[in-house]
Amino acid sequence: MSKRVTSHDVARRAGVSRTTVSLVLNRSDAATFSPETRERVLQAAADLGYKPNSAARMLVSGNSETIGLVISNKDILSVDAFVPQVLHGIGEVNQRHGFHVLLESLASGPGAGTYDHLVESRRIDGLILLNPRQDDEALKRLIENKFPIVLVGTLRHPEEASINYSASASTRQAVDLLADLGHRNVGMVAFAPPGFVAVEGRKEALRRGLVARGLDLADSAVEHANFSAESGHAATRALLTRRPDITAIFAGNDTIAIGVISAARALGRRVPEDLSVVGHDDLPFAAWLSPALTTIRNDAVRQGALAAEMLISILEGKPVAERRVRLQSELMVRQSCAAAPR
Repeated sequence: MSKRVTSHDVARRAGVSRTTVSLVLNRSDAATFSPETRERVLQAAADLGYKPNSAARMLVSGNSETIGLVISNKDILSVDAFVPQVLHGIGEVNQRHGFHVLLESLASGPGAGTYDHLVESRRIDGLILLNPRQDDEALKRLIENKFPIVLVGTLRHPEEASINYSASASTRQAVDLLADLGHRNVGMVAFAPPGFVAVEGRKEALRRGLVARGLDLADSAVEHANFSAESGHAATRALLTRRPDITAIFAGNDTIAIGVISAARALGRRVPEDLSVVGHDDLPFAAWLSPALTTIRNDAVRQGALAAEMLISILEGKPVAERRVRLQSELMVRQSCAAAPR
């Protein structure tokens, strides 16, 4: 059995005291060390594979070394592939910086209870929240009280820290694609009930794009799903029964697009010959659907990684050049769109 590496081993290799090793690895402010000393300790620990005891680190630093990832609706976890992509990006960054991830979800609506429990129990040092709701007053209070929190998405709060994708340009490109193919009656199946900022933002981007081409998005052409492909199927059946003249549908995300395609086929409408479909997110399965899905790409792994990097910088007191980062989506044109049927 190999001998367990200790802080004494790290100190001997780095040529410093055990106290120096402890203070550097625990990111303590009790003493100041030169960058060279700090780098020597970190390199020695890495070379030896030394990992400080997390309980000891918490006693020294007063921090939990844990970031909370809060999902705004628990249903997303069981039905949507976007969350694992975000979590993968967060996890890679946290592992590199020595942080853990605690995953929580809100039962429904605004989640004051969950936030209070996590923050007051000191189980976490900071929060990353995915897909915020506009009416979440508890979240707004956390932001205004300067608790370390980064949004994956946006609340459009002037004091927030967030990593958000802007889909305005790519949505306009998708509208132009459909309009050039002769589509005049376009519908939308949103990925969640009203109230989520991303839902309203995607709906508004589609409305603006249609208006720019002399078209509109009537209220009767919009149906709301509830995160799952099954709910997307039901919403699409309701939409096409009410508005059989619709020849193209924007799905709120790729998971909902699966339900849209399924419902179209159940109603005897071929995709794309009778109904064109555009998704959102470009999840790993999108290119492998039949037909391959035209969709608006958001890099969920990158979004999660950037959110984690920003939060850790805030926790470590490092300057954050830009607190509201807007990334640009990209339209991925595949086989799910075709000329409007006569």
